[in-house]
Amino acid sequence: MTSFKRARSEEQRAERRAKILETAAAMLAETPVSQVSLNELSRRVCLAKSNVLRYFESREAVLLELLVAEQQGWLSQLGEDLSAVSGSAAARGDQVVATIVESLAARPILCDLISSQAAVLEHNVSPEVAAKYKRAAIADFGVLNELLLAHLPELGAPDAQRFAAGAFLMAGAVWTHSRPSAAMLAVYEADPALAALRIDFATTLREVLEILLAGLFARQ
Repeated sequence: MTSFKRARSEEQRAERRAKILETAAAMLAETPVSQVSLNELSRRVCLAKSNVLRYFESREAVLLELLVAEQQGWLSQLGEDLSAVSGSAAARGDQVVATIVESLAARPILCDLISSQAAVLEHNVSPEVAAKYKRAAIADFGVLNELLLAHLPELGAPDAQRFAAGAFLMAGAVWTHSRPSAAMLAVYEADPALAALRIDFATTLREVLEILLAGLFARQ
């Protein structure tokens, strides 16, 4: 552990915060959110835990900020990926769903963070941190809504918002259920009949979002 040197400028503070976030992201590439500890994060950034807490009030505050960064990176890439969408409303709908699912499947860290958001990450944070996160989340939803309306104007703004919310909720839920524990994997291996309950993230999420989108169109 190196001796702590207080950041003397906003630039130095920003650099140290960025290093903490970068390290947390690297940890999530190796292990799920549930196993990321503040002690190990502190060790990897070569700071005492108390010094990490000078920049983030808790482990959850670190991961919430990382979730925002991951969401923004995803949305930026999603905008480019959706540029090829064309055809009838039905064809465009299928392409939009497929693109969203493929882009999420390619970002396991984002999916893990989304799946932990409400049950874990929004706890053990102050109202200030919670409000900052929610403002950023609303802005991100706004970007997704705009992308949806650009490629599926038939949806209309209210249903674009419903679909965007559903996509995030279902991505988190499906991700959790598509990551069975070691015990469940052993059960599936021992009894193939039980493996029928195992789900694939991309396949299941695509089916659910296609049904959601079809329902929104049908209700119109």
